[in-house]
Amino acid sequence: MNLSLYIAKRYAVSFSKNKAINIITGIASVGIIASTMALFIFLSVFSGLKIFSLNFANVSDPDLKIETSIGKTFFVDQNQENLLKKSKNIASFSKIVEERVYFMYDNKEMVAHIKGVDDNFIKVTDFNKHLYAGEWFENNSENIVVGADISRKLGLGLFDYNNGLESYAPKPGKGNIENPNEAFNKILLFPSGIYSINEELDGKYVFCSIDIAKQFLELKENEITNLEIKLYPNASENSAREELSRILGKSITIKNRAQLNDSLYKMLQSENLFIYLFSTLVVILTLFCLAGAIVMIIIDKKDNLKTLYHLGVNQRSIRKIFFTQGIIITSFGLTLGLILAIAIIVLQQEFSIIMITPTMPYPVHFEWENTIIVISTILVLGIISSWIASGTVNNTLLQE
Repeated sequence: MNLSLYIAKRYAVSFSKNKAINIITGIASVGIIASTMALFIFLSVFSGLKIFSLNFANVSDPDLKIETSIGKTFFVDQNQENLLKKSKNIASFSKIVEERVYFMYDNKEMVAHIKGVDDNFIKVTDFNKHLYAGEWFENNSENIVVGADISRKLGLGLFDYNNGLESYAPKPGKGNIENPNEAFNKILLFPSGIYSINEELDGKYVFCSIDIAKQFLELKENEITNLEIKLYPNASENSAREELSRILGKSITIKNRAQLNDSLYKMLQSENLFIYLFSTLVVILTLFCLAGAIVMIIIDKKDNLKTLYHLGVNQRSIRKIFFTQGIIITSFGLTLGLILAIAIIVLQQEFSIIMITPTMPYPVHFEWENTIIVISTILVLGIISSWIASGTVNNTLLQE
């Protein structure tokens, strides 16, 4: 067995005659365990919060959204639709007509987005699963589904066919408007369902049949504002993008969920980096305690080191003893801390021990990526602190 490793293992598991050094070493070991647990738990909690936040975006946003890079609308003909249906990357697609319009009901008014969708829309997203009242509308009907915030602000009820929701949209075209009453298209819509997801989405959309929306906005048969795509689980996004560009032409813009929620993803990445750096600072402070403990052990073992030196063990090998001892203590603290932290996260994930509300557990998520980050961080910092501490072994110390 390597001499440095053998002595390092003896020093790591044996107690010093000096109780103060034993206490310092114990505190350093407990600190490594605690900092490992803290780093992993913080990362796992943030992973849970990130998934919780992105779930709202996943409800409303498709895998890919296609818009025109020229103007507001574009055309999709029957031949292009057939090619999309034959695609091995695309599981489903939905044609969308969307525009900001003015709504009025019972002398209350607001501006929101009317979103005309076809029958495939509920296959592309899960909006219909978030209805808390009523039902999804049938194609080509005048029924609509509104957000909970819109329903509350306008005082809308369901299936009230005596009082429709008045909807106004500017007529397309150019030139001066001579009669203001003829400047807007008007349609009466009747709520059949109310969805509730979050405050932003609940006040944004009024869903209706795409045929009604085209008629209301005076669009042509194959004219749409965007196309929403759901990919097969194992489909390549890059391959799908290339195929969509071939089918629909180069004058389109393709965005995935991250690009559709660019600000949200950047905020989450910044928060994740901040949490990692803050936790790493705690780890650094803890591992400098380890360096101090190793220095104390070196001082305590000075006589033994002189004996080894005079027996022919060189300075480099003696330094390696304490460097290895630091790695052993770091590895022990890392292993135990990681096991405890994983156990806590798995227990919370499976049994919901900590609750935010009576029905909502605190979100956590176990990821192997976090495990790798923690192991890499602790080991690298442990190696650095052990190397710094072992560097205190010098000729002056060995020859005094």
